[in-house]
Amino acid sequence: MKKTSEEARRRYTEYIQEYKVFIEAAQERERTAKAAFAADGGGVALAKLALAGDSLDVVAHFLLMNSLSVSLLGIRNEAFLNEARKSCYKAVIWLEEVVTPLIDAPFSEYEESLAAIEGFTDESRYELVRKLGFAVDAIEEGYGENSKWKWSFVELEARFAAVTRNLLNLKTLLAGMDPRIEGYAARLAHLGLARELLQQSADRYRQKYEMGNLRVDDIKAGINFLAAVRRLHVALGETEQAEVVKKKAEIWKAKMEDDLRKAEQARKA
Repeated sequence: MKKTSEEARRRYTEYIQEYKVFIEAAQERERTAKAAFAADGGGVALAKLALAGDSLDVVAHFLLMNSLSVSLLGIRNEAFLNEARKSCYKAVIWLEEVVTPLIDAPFSEYEESLAAIEGFTDESRYELVRKLGFAVDAIEEGYGENSKWKWSFVELEARFAAVTRNLLNLKTLLAGMDPRIEGYAARLAHLGLARELLQQSADRYRQKYEMGNLRVDDIKAGINFLAAVRRLHVALGETEQAEVVKKKAEIWKAKMEDDLRKAEQARKA
């Protein structure tokens, strides 16, 4: 049994070596790019999108190393999962630096940011956010259902939702919703994903609020994401859907205010 264990460990060490080399190369590219940002003001936004993609490739390699640890050694490697999580956050931060982390904000407040990545195609934008979504899901799955990080993923998912929406050019989106125009399928799928993620983030913050001692910041964040959902409906001319979301947000706000009153009464009792 000991011999088998040693052989498994040898194979594991051999297999992960190439993944470590890839990660180190990606990290060196990031350091080189950061140094170049100060010297070259042009093309920085597109370079940051590339770095976001690189960070997600790093996530994939850390996850592969964890999978090998599980399959060959029978052990979940928390260190690799933690590094994958950090690299995923890094990808989100790169995207936030390009298209802002704004949630409930008019398009005019981040429109200028999108002008800097005009050459980044709709297909490429959708591919990038899908890649980010796969990374978030795979990391959560890697940690397991009862992970101490369970509720911290609500914030990561929320930031993912925000950049997914902010990568959409709402000024040109409606005009591009014609199947004859190149990129239609990607735009339609990207819009659908943005809707889904914004609503999911609202619901997840509400769930976290109910499960986490009624922290007001959580339900306020949920209401903020509902406002973002409503704003997207309004931008697309979907007045009925916007009204439904508005009423839902009002119910949540009333619930929050009622809980606050009850908490204050209990404190005084």
